[in-house]
Amino acid sequence: MRFLSFLVFVLIGSAGFSQQFAFEYWHDGKIVLERGDTLKGSIKYDLQNDLLQFAYAGRLESYTARKVLSFEIFDQTTKRYRQFYSIPYTTSAAYKAPVFFELLVEGKFTLLCRESIEYRSYSNTFYSYGTATRLVLVYHFFLLKENGTIQPFVGKRSDLVAMMGNNGSMVQKYIKANKLDITDRNDFTQIISYYNSL
Repeated sequence: MRFLSFLVFVLIGSAGFSQQFAFEYWHDGKIVLERGDTLKGSIKYDLQNDLLQFAYAGRLESYTARKVLSFEIFDQTTKRYRQFYSIPYTTSAAYKAPVFFELLVEGKFTLLCRESIEYRSYSNTFYSYGTATRLVLVYHFFLLKENGTIQPFVGKRSDLVAMMGNNGSMVQKYIKANKLDITDRNDFTQIISYYNSL
């Protein structure tokens, strides 16, 4: 019985470690270049380095966020369309440079997102040290203000509710009633969409 439990753990664990991420795939889509051209074909994106690869009719080209206005893909992993925009953003070097943001919600609050791969530790009783480390996809959320500035959102639910002014209490009730989590991409999108509808 112990061996069977161990075997199940190994199979589940190996499935988790072999997780495929959307940026590893080629997706059908289109790119709108800064000079106005629109390219349609297969796209592979890399948000961490703000690069796109474009394949069409045997050609392979690469574009940085400086050369692109926007791109759209049909994500093979989620079976839905996703839109990305190249927007000037103050980087860690303290100057503005175009970077790719995914548009999640547009409205009074416009919710943007970037993704990265990070190592995370998890408690695990099968290892002698009690923890295991693996690569996971992490979403970083940003709010685009009406004045055009982009603010990273790293706060708690109470911080978000406070930003919503008079509608904050209604949003708080909505979050509780629907058991939403602001660290979850789909839940956060739902919360902002609800706020924008008020």
